[in-house]
Amino acid sequence: MLTKMLKAKLHMACITQAELWYDGSCAIDRDLVELAGMREFEQIDIYNVSNGERFSTYIILAEPGSGTISMNGAAARKVQVGDRIIIATYGHLDDDELAAFKPKLVYLNDDNSVERSTNTIAMQTA
Repeated sequence: MLTKMLKAKLHMACITQAELWYDGSCAIDRDLVELAGMREFEQIDIYNVSNGERFSTYIILAEPGSGTISMNGAAARKVQVGDRIIIATYGHLDDDELAAFKPKLVYLNDDNSVERSTNTIAMQTA
């Protein structure tokens, strides 16, 4: 049996552009894509912390080092420049893969620079 697991996330990315008349997708700074272990054309889920919208699209690459997070096409209507979002990818793993699996979690500042990168989340307490 396969289990669907969080593979990677870019946490609290800041929308830098919203381009309605561009091919639908999300353009992400290539350096951030690589750091998170994501891939061009990979399906992503977007969770808009600023307005509660949740939707799926796919990755296209933006200029390395640019800090670009651009929502394009119809998805541009779900965000505004300055919104904070979580970009997540998932993968299916078998029991053997699960034993050693760790997700890649990249936490971003408001300028989309990397605050920190880890593979664990602290246990939530009451």
